[in-house]
Amino acid sequence: MRWMAAALVVLIVVLQSRLWLGEGSVPAMQRLQAAVAEQRGENARLDERNRALAADVADLRSGLRSVEERARRDMGMIGADEHFYRVIGPRDG
Repeated sequence: MRWMAAALVVLIVVLQSRLWLGEGSVPAMQRLQAAVAEQRGENARLDERNRALAADVADLRSGLRSVEERARRDMGMIGADEHFYRVIGPRDG
């Protein structure tokens, strides 16, 4: 009977050690849950960025006005009936 109790104690220790130290243990599961939460946050940020880019693409496809606005802002272009004036400030002495 003593050896059976000792075997049960050893079995419990082995099972507990796997629960706390082995692969699939509680700390490993907590690390994985934290990584999943972090990845979900990153995915949400990227989804928002994708929505903004899709809106830009839709604007660019829908009309010439957004293309002209981008050309002015990003490339410094001006329209055919517009005049460009460059104002230079005073030089630093």
